[in-house]
Amino acid sequence: MNLDGNTQLYAFLAHPAHHSLSPLMYNLSFRAQQLNACYLAFDVLPTDFSQAITGLRAIDFAGANFSLPFKQTVLKYLDELTPRAQRIQAVNTLRNDQGYLVGDSTDGAGLFADLQEKHQPLAGQTIMILGAGGAGRAIIAAAADCHIKRVFVAKRPNQTYADLAIWLKQLSILSPTEYCLVSYSDMTSLTAALTASSIVINATNQGMDDQQLPLPLVVLQHLRPQQFVYDLIYQPLMTPFLLYAQRVGCQFCNGTGMLLWQGALAFKFWTGQSMPIDLVRKSLSTEIRRRTK
Repeated sequence: MNLDGNTQLYAFLAHPAHHSLSPLMYNLSFRAQQLNACYLAFDVLPTDFSQAITGLRAIDFAGANFSLPFKQTVLKYLDELTPRAQRIQAVNTLRNDQGYLVGDSTDGAGLFADLQEKHQPLAGQTIMILGAGGAGRAIIAAAADCHIKRVFVAKRPNQTYADLAIWLKQLSILSPTEYCLVSYSDMTSLTAALTASSIVINATNQGMDDQQLPLPLVVLQHLRPQQFVYDLIYQPLMTPFLLYAQRVGCQFCNGTGMLLWQGALAFKFWTGQSMPIDLVRKSLSTEIRRRTK
């Protein structure tokens, strides 16, 4: 990579940020497509985020990605949102058009692109999403674009539960997809939602740094081999949820594919070019396995 005065700069902003695989993914893609660009990760404290965005604009960064805790914080600094980012009210990708900042959300579309690549039927299906954080909201909203018939969303009954119920009702009105909120305190409703779903998606962090399952065992015992289980976590490669699904005999996958495809959509949003999917997939797989040894 030859850096010079014409090199376009891209950034990953999160806290923490040291774990990010985005620099590997994008810098490999820039080289493969012979683009004079460089991607860097920055660990930004929440108290410094406003200055960081001002800096990106001031020194003309071409684009950026955001992860926790900034996917919603960034909204007030943007000049425009794509329709899907507007619907979700969260952004993971920014493009700088000569000082005009446009925000997009590629997480949800990335997950469904991965499922389509795995030949999972989507149109007319019922799915269950566990959790409704930044990535969860993106998946919830993107389900309508894939003509999903019904989406069950499982969430803990906390202070944001009522707001989520209102948002899901709005989504149901605006699209043919039916959205149903299920409380984690209601075992009967959780079980009914699980058994009705062809795809079950974990969008929580349960199982990332512990041995926790994203559903109580009294519910999870109703999982059946014909269901597909997806865990957004990719470090570790096999979470307790995926190990359970494997024992049941389900098809399953971790979040590596979502990482790849959301990145491909962001790359297209920035450059207008296609990410070299197979090359990046191989590199990501090698690095993730190295980190999880």
